[in-house]
Amino acid sequence: MTTVSHATGNQPGIRYTVQANAVDAHLFDVQLHIAQPAVEQILSLPVWIPGSYLVREFAKNLQGLSATQNGQVTAAKQLTKNQWKIGCSPDTACTISYQVCAYDTSVRTAWLDRRRGFFNGTSLCLRVHGQEDTPHALEVLSSPATQNWQIATGLTATQVDANGFGLYTAAHYDELVDCPVEMGQFWRGSFTAGGVPHEFVVAGAAPSFDGERLLADTQKICEAEIAFWHADGSQPPMDRYVFMLNVVDDNYGGLEHRNSTALICGRRDLPRKGEAKAAEGYNTLLGLISHEYFHTWNVKRLRPAEFARYDYEQENYTELLWFFEGFTSYYDDLFLRRAGLIDSAQYLKLITRTINQVLQTPGRHVQSVAESSYDAWVKYYRQDENTANHTVSYYTKGSLVALCLDLALRSNASSLDDVMRGLWRKSDGGPISEADVLAVVTDLGNADIAQQLQSWVHSRTDLPLRELLSQHGINTKAEPAQLAQKLGLRVQENHSVQIKTVLRGGPAEQAGMMAGDEWLAIKADQQYWRINKLDDVPLYAGAANQVTAWVARDRMILELPLDLSGAATQAISNLGLEVSDKTAVQRWLTGVGNEEGESKGAAE
Repeated sequence: MTTVSHATGNQPGIRYTVQANAVDAHLFDVQLHIAQPAVEQILSLPVWIPGSYLVREFAKNLQGLSATQNGQVTAAKQLTKNQWKIGCSPDTACTISYQVCAYDTSVRTAWLDRRRGFFNGTSLCLRVHGQEDTPHALEVLSSPATQNWQIATGLTATQVDANGFGLYTAAHYDELVDCPVEMGQFWRGSFTAGGVPHEFVVAGAAPSFDGERLLADTQKICEAEIAFWHADGSQPPMDRYVFMLNVVDDNYGGLEHRNSTALICGRRDLPRKGEAKAAEGYNTLLGLISHEYFHTWNVKRLRPAEFARYDYEQENYTELLWFFEGFTSYYDDLFLRRAGLIDSAQYLKLITRTINQVLQTPGRHVQSVAESSYDAWVKYYRQDENTANHTVSYYTKGSLVALCLDLALRSNASSLDDVMRGLWRKSDGGPISEADVLAVVTDLGNADIAQQLQSWVHSRTDLPLRELLSQHGINTKAEPAQLAQKLGLRVQENHSVQIKTVLRGGPAEQAGMMAGDEWLAIKADQQYWRINKLDDVPLYAGAANQVTAWVARDRMILELPLDLSGAATQAISNLGLEVSDKTAVQRWLTGVGNEEGESKGAAE
């Protein structure tokens, strides 16, 4: 074993040993060692993972739990779906053994096969009630199946070998489960940003993968965001940072952690050696990297007051996800522009897409972003055929609230940058409330804007995007809606038209269509036409305003009267953006040229 970090004098009283023996069965073997258990020691596995607001019932993957003291079996009784009580003799160490099935390729749980292993502590590490605030240790052991693997994690290495197998420590349970572990034979690179060592590991990439470009571009993002948060010369909150990217055929997502992030993307999204122009998916990946890295400050440190201490046993409600996810979504692509990775035209294209996503969502008039935040546990993470009709995303509309706030502030000699840094100083990088956000905006001399922000967050009306954009060199123009929008449909086209969503108030709803229908044909002017895609409808309808749609539902063929004149007169819901003042746009997008605002700070 090679000591890579100074060890403490006393070993932590809570130690987990994890080994991947049965990789073909996708089972992690776990032992939990408790030096001083309670007489009736309660253990539990979290039901959710911070950053992903859904009760996921991780205990469903735990099996074969048993407990021993001095080699003798002791009573282990399950109390609830995720809690156990261990009968222990006082002052005698206890060992709990169990297995966890790891068969989820997402960033939220755990995965294990012959090629790769990955786990979050919330999926593998039982919480020892009463000892959560004491030091914890995690020992990852090699096995014949993993002898050529490497380890990557944000945990502090205490005594590990050259591949990273060995002992890691955490100050407490929260830190332990906030540091996922990546295992396997992966590509590895490193760089320094803001004086902080950064590591990037990539599993599953194709041979064409250009790792050096990914490193260079990620470094630009990290340097820009560190400079943003620490413009006063203060030190970043992490000593090191680890990016863990799992590359698959087709998937996308990420989850933030205190000094690392777990990411997933498609192979075609990676930059390729010898190709100067990367795929569009690469900019999407860079936006994801920017988003999760920004969370290092905005949600992992600066966080809702309700998250000051996580309750791993149940939902943790907050109305502030519009700020922590929505504002982060505003800044993720903006930092690609500030870092020089995209130009202004590319950035405005991304903003346009977000604006139209929100405008095409009827639920924006049913739910505010504050309500959307609170309902994340039952609505955003449980989307169905009616989601677009009764919800709005706190990511997309939240990012537009940030856009509006930034533009409004920039018209009053300050900026959203000032607000974010002011909140960081005011809270010392800790929990905040909505009142704190409003107070910082007010302290910048913008009490009226603070009132506007409160209205934008809690009302269900559209945001003043046109007015605010025009003040900063951007004109808006109406653009024709796509046929699906005119009909009020969201569909999938594959040899037929599969209806996924029927939007509220549109011609499709009025005709009686519903999600799950398969639209097979239309009848127009006494002729019958088979359709394979929506564009076939105007082709075969011609000048007819009234057609009959033939749809399949529950093995029955239904004839539904469809009024195409309603589609023709449907209000245009798309907006296009065009630059009218390049200087003003440059000032906004680069964050420079607003010297008065830069010198103005929030009250401490």
